[in-house]
Formats: sequence, structure tokens, C-alpha cells
Amino acid sequence: MRRLLFLGEGTSDEAIAVHVERIADECGVPVVVTAPDIGRLRLEGRSIAAKLEAVRKMGAKYDLLLVHRDADRSSRADRIAEIRVAVEKVMPDHQWVPVIPVRMTEAWLVLDEQLLREVAGNPTGRIALPIPTPRQAERMADPKARLKEILVTASELSGRKRKIFQNSYPYHRRLVLERIAPAGGVMQLESWRDFDRDLREALVTMG
Repeated sequence: MRRLLFLGEGTSDEAIAVHVERIADECGVPVVVTAPDIGRLRLEGRSIAAKLEAVRKMGAKYDLLLVHRDADRSSRADRIAEIRVAVEKVMPDHQWVPVIPVRMTEAWLVLDEQLLREVAGNPTGRIALPIPTPRQAERMADPKARLKEILVTASELSGRKRKIFQNSYPYHRRLVLERIAPAGGVMQLESWRDFDRDLREALVTMG
């Protein structure tokens, strides 16, 4: 059994670990994935190195580190360099895989129209949704705002019920992240394909 660490930017991205487990299963590599609650770690700063240091102090040993960092306005190469420097500084004896959505994780969540309608509680809805093309998804300035817009629109709620639904966005976002179909529209995104390929290569190497 291989021990994997998924180190996210925050608790909202822990559901990516579901896909790590699925990919490992497809590769025939038994794993246990640990995704620590970043908010509960005693951090000396918010950098990747600070998070790794907090994990290191907990004493657990891992066979593979998966380090999540949104690209935001930086390039994938810049984020990989940032992760490499942090890992080599704090846990240099560990193999690692970058998890880098472009621009942010929500860009992975805005393509599956049927899933978004289901999570919004209105699977048979017919109202038009502002679903971007795969090309647009990784170029949007604010994928988070677009995801919120799609979910609220798909719900077709109004008044007080609409307000309650809007306030439950973190819950619905997590559901979408857990349920995205790996062979669906998200596979058209280069950043998802990079994540999928890099993780499979690392698992096959260790397996």
C-alpha cells in the first residue's frame, strides 16, 4: 500500500483526492491518500514550503507528494518551479507530482452541463447556461464567478430559495469537483491532461 499526500491550497480542493484514488485504482496501485486540513495546520506563512514543513513536523512518511497550486496569472512552468524549490528545500527525498489547474480549479468544473444541472438540483432543466468552450475555460479571468453563475442559473430558483442556494456554493462546488467525469469534457483541458498523465507516470514508476 502506497501512502500519498495531497497538499491543496485550501480545504475546498481536497475533493481532488477522489480523482487521485480513482487514477491509482486504474493503474493497479493500492494507495492511501492523506489530504490534511490546511486550516488546521500550524503554518509559519502560506507558502508551499510552509505547508510542507508543517506536514513534515507531523512525522508521517509518504511515497508520493501531490502539490496543488492554481496557475492564476502565472505559467505552468513557473508553478512547477515554485513547487520544485519548496519540495527540494523541505522534503528533498520525496517524489512529487504538480497539480496545476489553469487558471484555477473552477476551470475544471464548468464544462459538464448535465452534472451542473444535477448538482443544482434541477437535472431536467432547459434554461440556457453560460457554459464556456474548453478553450475559453482555461482563459477566463474568473472561473469561480462563472461556476457560481452557472449553478445559480441552473437551479432556476428565485427569491429566498435562490439566496439560500447561493450561500451553499462551497458545498455544491465540492460536489461538482468530486463528480466530474474524468473522460468527459474536462479531458479536453490541457491542465487536466497534464495532471492525469503526470500522476499515472509517477504511479507506474512506483508500482
